[in-house]
Amino acid sequence: MAVYDRWHTNKPRTDAEGNPVSACREHKLFPSKDHGKGDRWQVRWRDETGKQCKQNFARKAGKDPKTCADAFDAKVRTDLDAGTYMDPARGKILLEDFARQWRSGLTGDPNTLWNVDKRLAHIIDVGPRPGQRKSRRPAGAPSIIGKQSMTVLAHRPSLVQQWIKSLEGKGLSPGYIKRIFDTLSTIFRAAMEDGIVDRNPTKASSVKPPRVAKKKIVPWTLDQVEAAALALGDDALMVYLGVGAGLRQGEIFGLAVDDLDFLGNRVIHVRRQVRLVDKRLVFSLPKGDKERDVPLPSSLALRASAHIAANPPVEVTLPWKTPDGPPHTARLLVARSSGRPHHGSVFNYTWHLVRRSIGVPETPENGMHVLRHTAASAWLAAGVDVRTVAEYLGHADPGFTLRTYAHLMPDAADRARLAMDQFFDQAGKIENARALIVPSQP
Repeated sequence: MAVYDRWHTNKPRTDAEGNPVSACREHKLFPSKDHGKGDRWQVRWRDETGKQCKQNFARKAGKDPKTCADAFDAKVRTDLDAGTYMDPARGKILLEDFARQWRSGLTGDPNTLWNVDKRLAHIIDVGPRPGQRKSRRPAGAPSIIGKQSMTVLAHRPSLVQQWIKSLEGKGLSPGYIKRIFDTLSTIFRAAMEDGIVDRNPTKASSVKPPRVAKKKIVPWTLDQVEAAALALGDDALMVYLGVGAGLRQGEIFGLAVDDLDFLGNRVIHVRRQVRLVDKRLVFSLPKGDKERDVPLPSSLALRASAHIAANPPVEVTLPWKTPDGPPHTARLLVARSSGRPHHGSVFNYTWHLVRRSIGVPETPENGMHVLRHTAASAWLAAGVDVRTVAEYLGHADPGFTLRTYAHLMPDAADRARLAMDQFFDQAGKIENARALIVPSQP
């Protein structure tokens, strides 16, 4: 590595006609053919692959490697020795180009990837999905940052903050903006691991996504549960499966009679759910691709038995996981009158009517997921530990369960009072027993 003076040569040179070129008056040195053109100082080096690289600077001496050749030369040497070298040219890639590369490498559930694409559409112009007509993009759309280079964004967090403000101007909810923001942060984390940039602008102290108000979960009462079941009529079992076993909506729709173990271990085997993928219904594993078992209480078993007697299971065949997946057949406990399985895009309107009929607020907090919250609150109130509740709900992280439902757990003071009452109650029983054995002295 070395720092070179682009404007001067060690020996005098001649012009096109063979005449010697005189030394420049300012520097008293022999001028090169690039004299006075561009930045004077050039750093040349070979990267970790042996590729020849170079970068020009206006100043030679100084401490800032962004503007001074000597400092940049020293930094590159250090980074190469430490194995932390990043090619400055890589960072010139535009955000939209790197984001497309990042997206092309993602694998996983089709619906999850579809949601990633929805969020990416607010970061870069992803274009229409296959078979989808290109819609007119609203004003102020994404590309305050999409056309910027990764390096520029990494070193100018203010551009990210301006982009956040543009999302607020589009009327997006704080929660959705936070999910879009997290996607951008993931992209920059991948860029850092690839040696594209050396920092993540979403972690800068000056970048602040909108605050998402945390609403405490309010479980339903038994009266509300029974009223909702009554309003659903023949499909009342859906409510009881949500409250009695903590099943998700798609898991309720995909539950088969063979998944209920009435006589053995008395559990519900949660093996599948119904999902909509590319506008087609499919069966797939529950969320997180994890099957689980949930206790089958007698109260739920009796209701399920009564439902099966009045509404025989419906045999349904759907592709597994993707529209072109292998066929999978299950005898579903609940289905539409047409013999097709329920799915959220249609049933959510039915649930809207249920909420209206029983008089609960028609808010997202009272979506069908509230049944699952009610199950969690009942388990926790009865003293079931958080880790076990997380297993029943299918949560990968018990910490998430704790953060979500901590306010529903018995208060520490209540537990302390109960412990002392039990202690002294036991002491009282011992004293009474002694009184019976040892007569009192006159």
